[in-house]
Amino acid sequence: MSDPTSIDELDLSPRAGKRYVAFDREFREEFIYFLLLDRFHDGKNHPVVNATSRSTGFPAPDGFYGGRIEGITKNLDYIADLGCTAVWLSPIFESNAYHGYDITNYLAIDPRFGSKQDLIDLVDAAHSFQKNGKPWPLRIILDVVINHSGDNWSYPADQPYYYWNDQQFPFDAWRRPDRPVPIEFRDPNWYHRRGQIRNYDQYPEYQHGDISGLKDFAHDDDPIGSRVINALIMAHCYWIREADVDGFRVDAVKHMSEVACSRFCSNVREYAYALGKRGFFLFGEVATPSDDLYNRYIGQNTSVSDDRKTVFFGLDSVLDFRLAEGVYGDANNAPLRDVLLGNVGPQTLFNRIDAQRERALNRGELGRYLVTFIDNHDSFWQSGRIGALANDDQLIGCVGFLLCALGTPCLYYGTEQGLAGTGGDTQIREAMFDATPNGQSHLNKRCRLYQEIAKIASVMRTSEPLRFGRMYYRQISGDRIHFGLPYGTEYTLAFCRILYKRDVLVAYNISKHPRSDAIVVDATLHSAATASMTFLYGGNGSIPVQQTPNGTRYVALDLSPNAFVILE
Repeated sequence: MSDPTSIDELDLSPRAGKRYVAFDREFREEFIYFLLLDRFHDGKNHPVVNATSRSTGFPAPDGFYGGRIEGITKNLDYIADLGCTAVWLSPIFESNAYHGYDITNYLAIDPRFGSKQDLIDLVDAAHSFQKNGKPWPLRIILDVVINHSGDNWSYPADQPYYYWNDQQFPFDAWRRPDRPVPIEFRDPNWYHRRGQIRNYDQYPEYQHGDISGLKDFAHDDDPIGSRVINALIMAHCYWIREADVDGFRVDAVKHMSEVACSRFCSNVREYAYALGKRGFFLFGEVATPSDDLYNRYIGQNTSVSDDRKTVFFGLDSVLDFRLAEGVYGDANNAPLRDVLLGNVGPQTLFNRIDAQRERALNRGELGRYLVTFIDNHDSFWQSGRIGALANDDQLIGCVGFLLCALGTPCLYYGTEQGLAGTGGDTQIREAMFDATPNGQSHLNKRCRLYQEIAKIASVMRTSEPLRFGRMYYRQISGDRIHFGLPYGTEYTLAFCRILYKRDVLVAYNISKHPRSDAIVVDATLHSAATASMTFLYGGNGSIPVQQTPNGTRYVALDLSPNAFVILE
């Protein structure tokens, strides 16, 4: 059967005889593996690089390289053995570009990636995956682009037009007579037509303008906007119905109105429930380090932009750009990588957790609302991959922080192999396989980075406090008498996760020199004279809980340079 071309052709009733998968696992329990489909694997039988050291990846052009959906299906064991429980795919629909964010057809898989059946097979294999003979179901999350379509039409004379005073410009012509799909999107009035954004922080420019040459949908709160957003809702519900996918990462959320985003999320969530799918995960890209902006899209907060007439339930979570990117020019809100690499002090981390307090009544619940990351596929906010800046121990510490701190940790593909691209988008989107005949693959489970990340992920998976617990940064002391939160760039960064009488301590030596620091622990949870803490990662055996004359209880850790440890 051919792919549909119109919203009117979509059958959104449950597939006959299909039992849709519902996850009991909460979003914040996931360890997400984010991959660019075109760069991960092509499904061919490439020999795997067999080394304990890191890899460089294979340079790929600014175009289609050859990755396919079946390449993911055949290598789910690589992702699962790393400890990941969810796979976020870059956009898979027919597109003008290898990265998928330039969509021409929302109702068909790009044939360069595979077919609809390939996606169904991937999801089925992920849901039924077993690890070491035991069920290890993986969520499959699609990257969806609902703010804009691809560059499917032109302004007059096919010239670039730029935003100016919210002026609407004339429509010229469709680039192809049979695109975009669905055919409903071939209405010039369904687009804002304001030209390319110049100022990405100026409203209404950033919501009405085009991102580069991509064409912005007119999903305002009006009759046309309702038709646009309803068509997008149905087009994406179609893929839940067909393939049983488990979540959407919503691209470019900042550039959509809050109400449009929430209407999309509310309806998609309801449709998933109607199929029997619980826990459909919706998280968004708000690529600005602003909690105020995040709050407009998470949960019920979008009712503010509708004069509180209607309460919409928006995104479940957003990517935490404030943590990863930091606030430019503010040393107390610096990028996460700068802190973990010892380039700036830790105050930014203390400020980050304080800034989230109004989002939940319990400190442990804060992890629901943010997807945390250390690097990703976009160069607009970073100079390159974390692997280009960090030695192996630092990289392990960075990923360990994501896995053990509040939030849903997300790993950018190749980080586990130490890929170290720098420069523009193309340079940080290396391929994990060599597309030439008999070319190798970097899906190497022997790599030390891969193995250590897997060990930390296993501790997180089996330790409830690391998934649900309240988080507190801990004071340290060099003389076992005077304790305080760390500062400067030479210290042990320590925090605990506490969950109903259980206290898990995480410590990372920021310094490139050995350190011996005492770290405060909760006196009520470690009150016995014989109290001790046992290493879960990074050490062996147990260490005693000691006490100062004034009653402060602590553990003393001797840590090698950039050592990362977990104790309970």
